[in-house]
Order: sequence, then C-alpha cells, then structure tokens
Amino acid sequence: MIKVGIVGGTGYTGVELLRLLAQHPDVEVEAITSRSEAGVRVDAMYPNLRGHYDELCFSEPDTERLGACDAVFFATPHGVAHALAGELLDKGTRVIDLSADFRLRDAEEWAAWYGQPHGAPALLERAVYGLPEVNREAIRSAQLIAVPGCYPTAVQLGLLPLLEAGLIEADHLIADCKSGVTGAGRGAKVPSLMAEASESMKAYGASGHRHLPEIRQGLGDAAGGQVGLTFVPHLTPMIRGIHATLYSRLVAGRLTAESGELQSLFERRFADEPFVDVMPAGSHPETRSVKGTNLCRLAVHRPGNGDTVVVLAVIDNLVKGASGQAIHNLNLMFGLRETAGLDAPAIMP
Repeated sequence: MIKVGIVGGTGYTGVELLRLLAQHPDVEVEAITSRSEAGVRVDAMYPNLRGHYDELCFSEPDTERLGACDAVFFATPHGVAHALAGELLDKGTRVIDLSADFRLRDAEEWAAWYGQPHGAPALLERAVYGLPEVNREAIRSAQLIAVPGCYPTAVQLGLLPLLEAGLIEADHLIADCKSGVTGAGRGAKVPSLMAEASESMKAYGASGHRHLPEIRQGLGDAAGGQVGLTFVPHLTPMIRGIHATLYSRLVAGRLTAESGELQSLFERRFADEPFVDVMPAGSHPETRSVKGTNLCRLAVHRPGNGDTVVVLAVIDNLVKGASGQAIHNLNLMFGLRETAGLDAPAIMP
C-alpha cells in the first residue's frame, strides 16, 4: 500500500481527496493536518466519510510523521507548501501540491501575481507541471508535482490540439469561463453565500486573474512560443463545475472547408487519454455530466465552416480541476493503474 499524508485537509479539495482515496485500492491515508481542527475526527467534520476513516483525526503538521509517508498532498492556500516541501523532499517523500506554489516557472512572475516573494525558488526546477495529457512521462519520475489549476486545466485541454497542430492564430485566443462557487474555497465569504450567488452571474478578474500566467505558460509550450490570451472567468450559481468556451481563429490555408477535420484532430489527440472524452460532432457538454468525476468532456465546433473555432470544455473543478488530477499524478508516480480510485461515473442529477 502507498502511504500518503494530506496537509490542509479541511477545505473542499482536502475532503475531495479523502472521498476519492477512500475507494482507492492501493492507497492508505496515514495523516491529515489542520492546525485549527487538531484532535477532531475526520468523520465528525465530514459525516459522508463515516465508515471510511473511523480512526483518522486531524493533527498539527509534523514533518517527521509526514516524512514517513510515500507521498504528501498539499491542499493548502498558496505559500504554505513553500515552507514544508523542501524538508519533505529531503526525507525522500514525494510532494503533490494542489496550490499554485510551483506552477509558474518564473519566481518573479509568481511574486507579481501572488503579492509575496516566492518562498522556495530553488525548487522550481524540480517541479513538474502535473497535466498528465502533456507531461505523463515526466510525472512518472517526478519528486515534486505542481497540480494544474481548475481553469488552466479546462482551457489547456481545449486548445492543445489546435495549437500543437499549428491550426490557429496563437496571438488572439479567448477563454470565456464559468465556475461554481466551490472554486472560491470553503472559507466564509459573503459573495459565495447562496443568498448572494444564487440567481445571479458575474464576471471577475477581467483585467487580470492569477490563472492567466499559468494558462499562457502551458499554451505557449504547446504553440512553441508566446500566445495572446484574453481570459475572463465568471461566477455562476452552481456548487461545482467549470464550463470553458474557447474561441480561436484558423490560420488561413491550413484547413479545408470540412469541419470534420477538427473533430478527427481532437479524437486522435486524446484517443489514449482515459480522462478526456471527445464528444460526437455537434455536442454541447454539460457540467452535470462530469460532476464527481475526473473527466474533461470536450466538443469542437466551426460555426458556418468559417475561420472561427469554438471549443467547449467541462470539468468538475474539485476533481479534474484539483483532487482527482492530483490522484492521477500519484498513480503515475507509483506505477499504479492510471484510473485507480477514479473510476466512478458522474453523479446525476
């Protein structure tokens, strides 16, 4: 059995890790930390886990106990993993960080977007960006994983085939994205209250969002150079889910008038990917169709066979956008079946 620890287990990504790992055949949770809830039983805070973690209690972070694990997940706010990751790596423990601490390769850019100096710049060269559909082989041997953000996951998967094939103009991409309220975390915030968010929708971060440089970095790698991206996220009155509508313009002369070529491109690119579902031509994927799963469902459209391509991508922000993708990375790192613990179908309705 692979023994794992979780740092920061009281938030939505922490409890989602626990839910998914409870059904993982090869993993045992040895420790879960929370300074504010130390001593509280996990199943007392989360009754849905009764019968799965009968003896597990939250505890103060202890690098000796965590360092005895094969891998440690960080389900923490940004800046926390900076302080502990290096010490755990020195003990031979693999680190899978769900925060943004190691996603950007440039420490100064990270500091500019997150409002504080990067706490562990020496570790950035060791970090592997944990998007399995791009970095599968590097993930297998990695010691430190930066799990992609939720918006970046949906946007990158939707645009990768087009950029890799050089079919679209990379300098004018548009990502119009919607997220459920769990994307804001479990902390008490007035804008996330049901009375505030229900029956309403709003954009935010239109002039610059922290996920923008991460998305540009990944898309730039796919395009072989810098990309121009307009990214506007929105808050929608649903609990979980992300819907990304992605617009791009075809490079003149690179494609015939047949929209089916784009469909074939996407089907070939993701044919061997267990967690990307390219839907039939003409489809419009729904967020509810991926609720509770590690799937990204995609559909590609070319309105009027013109020069605009519209890609629709949906994921569960807490699973494929966070905890499920983290477990996918764990499975790759330890040579397990990629889908282990992640086999369940979506929850409907």
